[in-house]
Amino acid sequence: MIRGIGIDLVEVERIFTAMEKNKRFINRVLTEEEVLLFQNISATYRRAEFVAGRFAAKEAFGKAMGTGIGSTCSFQDITILKSEQGAPTMKVRGCDFNIWVSISHSQSHAIAQVILED
Repeated sequence: MIRGIGIDLVEVERIFTAMEKNKRFINRVLTEEEVLLFQNISATYRRAEFVAGRFAAKEAFGKAMGTGIGSTCSFQDITILKSEQGAPTMKVRGCDFNIWVSISHSQSHAIAQVILED
């Protein structure tokens, strides 16, 4: 049974600006495992797309939970990695739901949808 659906849309340029202005932004949004993936990306704008996609997915999770980010979980509680096929997978500390996540990018935006299922 579906327990929650969340979606979030982020401007990649906004994330790029945040990354440039605040060097701690990356470590606030990404977990250690995600930072390792981030460090393997050489192109600056592609790095911003990567962070924007994860930011959107984590916000979408908060919306699916109905609580948002910060009240019951933080960005650091949510890790988004890749399956063997390259699809995003989401792990959330203390969450027993099956989590379905989809992330997409255009040149200007990143969008993510999260579905929580029993």
